[in-house]
Amino acid sequence: MPTLIVAEKPSVARDIARVLGVKGKGEGCLVGEKYIVTWALGHLVAICDPDEIDPAWKKWSRETLPMLPETLKTKVLPKTRSQFSAVKKLMLSKDVTDLICATDSGREGELIFRYIYHQAGCKKPFRRLWISSMTDAAIREGFASLRPSAEYDALYESARCRSEADWLVGMNGSRAFTIRYGALLSIGRVQTPTLALVVRRDREIEAFVPRDYWELTASFGDYTGLWMDPKTKETRSFRRETLEAAQAAVRGKTARVREAVREMKRARPPQLYDLTTLQREANTRFGFSAKKTLDLAQSLYEKHKLLTYPRTDSRCLPDDMAPVIAKTLGSLEGDLAGYAARLLPSPPRPRRVYDNAKISDHHAIVPTGVPASRRNLTADEAKLFDMVARRLVAALYPDYEYEAARVITECEGHLFKSTGNTPMKLGWREVYANGQSEKKDEEEQVLPDLREGDTRPVRGARIAQKKEKPPARLTTATLLGQMEQAGRELDDEELRETMKDSGLGTPATRAAIIERLKQVGYIVEQGKSIVSTDKGRKLVDVAPEELVSAETTGRWERALNKMARASGAAEAEALAERFMGSIRRYSAFLVESADRASDAVVFEKEEYRGRGGKKAVRRFTGAKKSPASRQKELPGGVCPLCGGGIVESDRAFGCARWREGCKFTIWKNAAERRGGRALDAADALALLRGESCDKGGVRVRLAGGIVKVE
Repeated sequence: MPTLIVAEKPSVARDIARVLGVKGKGEGCLVGEKYIVTWALGHLVAICDPDEIDPAWKKWSRETLPMLPETLKTKVLPKTRSQFSAVKKLMLSKDVTDLICATDSGREGELIFRYIYHQAGCKKPFRRLWISSMTDAAIREGFASLRPSAEYDALYESARCRSEADWLVGMNGSRAFTIRYGALLSIGRVQTPTLALVVRRDREIEAFVPRDYWELTASFGDYTGLWMDPKTKETRSFRRETLEAAQAAVRGKTARVREAVREMKRARPPQLYDLTTLQREANTRFGFSAKKTLDLAQSLYEKHKLLTYPRTDSRCLPDDMAPVIAKTLGSLEGDLAGYAARLLPSPPRPRRVYDNAKISDHHAIVPTGVPASRRNLTADEAKLFDMVARRLVAALYPDYEYEAARVITECEGHLFKSTGNTPMKLGWREVYANGQSEKKDEEEQVLPDLREGDTRPVRGARIAQKKEKPPARLTTATLLGQMEQAGRELDDEELRETMKDSGLGTPATRAAIIERLKQVGYIVEQGKSIVSTDKGRKLVDVAPEELVSAETTGRWERALNKMARASGAAEAEALAERFMGSIRRYSAFLVESADRASDAVVFEKEEYRGRGGKKAVRRFTGAKKSPASRQKELPGGVCPLCGGGIVESDRAFGCARWREGCKFTIWKNAAERRGGRALDAADALALLRGESCDKGGVRVRLAGGIVKVE
């Protein structure tokens, strides 16, 4: 009798079937003598909506909160019902004696299979396929070493609790704050503290008051030096007169080298990529969003078989992969083949690369050894593959060695500081010599061979005025970094250690969290920058500290990680019961917090009705609607183009004669696109009177009937 294999996606199922020689076609499956291979389509089963658990919860009202069911039922997703039926039929078939779980090797993959298994009412034994690569060799090796399902019971408990906790917190928090303020407010365990990171940075920028400062650069012929305060060692001054006096004192004089230090330094090779680091550097280098990088990496793993499993938080390899890496290096092409050849036939095994203690569910992302030229890659897929392959080679190269020089030159009692680096051995940097590096080094002068007591004439002294810069806007790369490192400043040492390994979200979910914040209108992209909207800021203002703080997520992740590492099902279930008890109490706390939230904050009113407020979600996320929807007259407003009246809609102030062709519009989010705040009716009237508005450091004015944002 055949064994049923359940993969997560059809493409993975086809690869497994091909390797195992399964060629026959069936309903939602591939059929062979020994195996039947079927598939999910991602999630086939999910937790029920509130009204599917209790009809009284269909209406969004305070009286129904908190919603704390003893059991969270699951349902078959309507869009994939036919495939679930096919899988269920196979699971319960008398011809099938046992199963193999072949969903993605991680917490979410485990949840996908178990939800289907339980929803189908299956009781048959199953084993687990756990692999990190989709090459034929990896699949064969995985099937030769299948693991008992019991080894993953604790992982499933952790996955189930994470899913149910997100439901309880999200449903109760979102409904409570939506009802309280009459606006659709999406709340989430990870989503809300991530939003708080963006809001905090934006407010730091707004509160920043720049100061002018000055620098004095002296030229000594074959090198230059920056004036340095002898007490603070700073190379800038906030008093121009101080530098003017120094400039006058040293002009035409002779300077003497007071100190000259040269020392050899090393820079270690970069570590291999985990998903978050890959997303950050792909964003910095190519402008890829986190989601796009994940999609490309998943395609290179699943479709092209060129990369190992991408949803990993590890940056090391297991010791036993060394022979595999040697073969992989031999498969590289182009200029990388030349660099890799220097490492063969016996590549080094640095501890920085091979460390079993630093590997979680999956090792770092590396090439599989399949030549890229055999795959029809898109331009962006090729860029990402080259990043990963080049990183592998660079990680195995020697250190970059350079001579660091520091010189202090004195003239008329004034000190000038000069620094410079001279490359001695390129080492791993040679792999990035043709501009493929994701980082650009600042240009540094190469200092001459100076000795203490050497003299130089001062050939010139120039003062430059500069201005302090505010903190930089967050980008996808820097936001991912802050999510990864969230909680490092916590006082609780144990929590700091927990967050050190997890941060906000996981490598697999951070891209989706950022996309979700965009979707619900809490953040917007302005070029490469990510900026909070007025709605996002208001939510952070009214949310309790426990919701916006990374500490809460740290406690959750600590409990979930402990659960996943439990020694058996009994221990995992006990930890799960304790954890879910705390989540129920926290969900009730959120509802009470909404009741006590500030009356001073006002959100733009939005309707919410239907299951889960779906109509409001569609409207809010940009669904098309009639220009005339919810329009009202703006008293005192006169169109500068045609003299008509002004009307206000949900999104803009515009000419009442728009049906006659007048296109005058003041978009409410005009300043938000540059990091400012939304425009209101008072702002619109001020603009129409010829005045300008300052909206969070962004200046808005009208010029010739056109809105100018500065």
